Amino acid sequence: MTAKSIPRILIIAGSDSGGGAGIQADIKAVTMLGGHAMTAITAVTAQNSLGVDAVHPVPAEIVLAQIDAVVRDIGVDAIKIGMIGSAFTARMVAERLAAMEPRVPLVFDPVMIATSGAALADEATIEAFGALMDLATVTTPNLPELTRLTGKEDPVEGALGLVSKHRCAVLVKGGHDEGEAVADALIEEDNLTSWQGTRIETPHSHGTGCTLASAIAFGLGEGRRLADAVAQARNFVRIALLEAPGLGEGHGPMGQGQVRLDVGGSPRLNQVTVTGKDYVKQVAFYTKLGLTQIVGSPENGYARFEAWGGVTFSVQIDPEEEIAPTTAVYFECDDLDSRVEALARSGMVFEHGPRDQPWLWREARLRDPAGNIIFLYRAGEARRFPPWRMAEG
Repeated sequence: MTAKSIPRILIIAGSDSGGGAGIQADIKAVTMLGGHAMTAITAVTAQNSLGVDAVHPVPAEIVLAQIDAVVRDIGVDAIKIGMIGSAFTARMVAERLAAMEPRVPLVFDPVMIATSGAALADEATIEAFGALMDLATVTTPNLPELTRLTGKEDPVEGALGLVSKHRCAVLVKGGHDEGEAVADALIEEDNLTSWQGTRIETPHSHGTGCTLASAIAFGLGEGRRLADAVAQARNFVRIALLEAPGLGEGHGPMGQGQVRLDVGGSPRLNQVTVTGKDYVKQVAFYTKLGLTQIVGSPENGYARFEAWGGVTFSVQIDPEEEIAPTTAVYFECDDLDSRVEALARSGMVFEHGPRDQPWLWREARLRDPAGNIIFLYRAGEARRFPPWRMAEG
């Protein structure tokens, strides 16, 4: 990988003009996970949440030229293949990737039919998928795609056949199955790993397969074991489904852009808890500050709040605890001055208003009802990249 250790993921797939699936979903997933997404576009589609209106395949030589350009200059840590465009393109891409040195992990998502039901691969193209599966680290068909690839109604039997024939792992995805539970199974030559979760009921699931495959490619690109990469990718997809913005009149896009702190590198700070004396006053204070309460348990003296981006902040009530205000909690606010002015007008008392500090932050200071020190601040690039930041390594 590069000096900054950012996984470089090459995505070979079609473009979705509606931004829900295809290259657009792939880029969002890789970017939100912290990787660098590169693309070789195989087809341009005119589509939205209701369906696919038109498909224009990109000539195979242009697809290969895109691959060569990024490999030659930037390098690749993992590859994801989605919609391939044509049988000829599939064969040409397979030949080119087979000649790559060094070989890198490859995730093949055998896209055949869009979420809306539109066909995205003809019989000849599906037959050519075999050459790509021969190169793949893992193939990620949904249940209808698995049946089409193998002719087997039993998904496990079909997957085992692909593993034996192509020597690649197969992730059997249960999203198209019925019932409240969703089960996925990763079948490798010498191992089987399964996951189960509650089905997320939403019409806004366009791009789940693309997002999952790209997220797996990211995990492999950063050096994770296949099962660990799949686990991370499943978590990413589930959060993106829960965060779907509800766009479009049909199968709308997911909310990849809202998945920030739920998956990724470790350790990552995602929860701070302070002690309080009075539950009602503490909840009122932090709600007024602009946080969203997501857990309320007054009988246990506990409240949890969510800030923008997903980070959480909690208050634990303990009337007997001696609170020593030696730890300060900082909430970053791009609208610092106007927010402080509005809060002060509403009756909130600040120890001092917004001030420019020598460390290049602008801060306002106050205390919560229990006496904990709270700063509202704006730092911009100086939060992570001050002039005196220590050099990496």
